[in-house]
This record gives sequence, C-alpha cells and structure tokens, in this order.
Amino acid sequence: MHLADGVLDLPTLVGSALCATAGLAWGLRKLSPTTLPTAALFAAVFFVIGTLHIPVGIGSVHLILNGLIGLLLGWLAFPVIFVALILQALLFSFGGFSVLGANTLLLAAPAVLAHFVLRPFVAASLNSQRRLMLLGSLAATIGIGGATLIASAMLWTTGQDELFNLIVLFSAAQLPVWLIDGLVSALVVAALGRALPSVFLR
Repeated sequence: MHLADGVLDLPTLVGSALCATAGLAWGLRKLSPTTLPTAALFAAVFFVIGTLHIPVGIGSVHLILNGLIGLLLGWLAFPVIFVALILQALLFSFGGFSVLGANTLLLAAPAVLAHFVLRPFVAASLNSQRRLMLLGSLAATIGIGGATLIASAMLWTTGQDELFNLIVLFSAAQLPVWLIDGLVSALVVAALGRALPSVFLR
C-alpha cells in the first residue's frame, strides 16, 4: 500500500513526516544485536512482497504483513518499513520520496498498535493453535484496516473533494489483500507459536 508522489498537500506531508521521524527515532532505540537479524529479515520480506503490486488509482495494492511485523517487532516496525520503502522507491520508483514519511507512518503506526493490543494475548495463547491463528488474523486486520484509515484521512486532509471516489476505490481494493494477509499472518503466528514460542515472550 503506497501513496504516490503529488497526491498529498504540503501540510499533510510535513505533519506525517514529523510523526514518522518520531516513530523511527524511537524504533531505532529498540534496535540491538539481538533484534537486528529479525528486523533485517522482515525488512527483506516487506521489500519483496511490496514489489509484487497492482496499481489502483492513487495508490497500489499488494500484500503488506505490517500487522504481523508489528506483532513480532513492536516499535522496530518503523525502521524496518522505512528501510524497505526507501529501497522500493530507489529501485522500482514505488511510492516516492516526498511521501516517504506518509507511507512509513500509515504502515508502521497500525503495526505498532497491533503489537500493543495483541501481544499479551499471543503470549497467553501459545498452547492453542486456534487462538494463535485468530490473533494472527486480527493483527492483519489492525494492520491493513489502520493503514487504510490513515491513508484515507491523509487524502481527505488535502481538501480535494474530487478524491472521494478514489478514496472509496482505494479502500475497497484492500479487501482481498486483507483476506490473504490475514490467512498468511494467521499461519505464520500459529507456526511460530508451535516451533519458536520464545519470539512472543521477549
């Protein structure tokens, strides 16, 4: 899910960039030799899945997995997503540099929210595969739903009424992504809970 260059007005760009910078700074404080390998792995995963996208109006549709990333990494979602977005903009011209802060914020903020809302329940559900799958799908719902809401709010703040139909199209296009993202997240969380439960106890 990327917003393209030239869509948002300057106040929205500046405000979102400042919020993303704060999240990035706090996320970098959480980076350590222990968390670095996992962060690098998910940055690579996010980069790869983001390159397989379908343009839709003012944005694009692709798997995101930001809820899963947030569930596992918390505040580290900000630097992980930021690095992947930079590489996508540099190598494939996805999104753009003027909206880098906005795209980072709309993807990473819901990821962090998923972490704080669901992580305690995951840690308490390691003996139940069904609960883990449900929590994984809920993480995807928070991740994609939150990103869609933030992106729509950013577009709305530009004050351009003609963007309304595009906002509706952009939001509707995320529904199939949510279904697939939810399934993948559910399976990954259940698999990690069974094979490597320690990742949810740190």
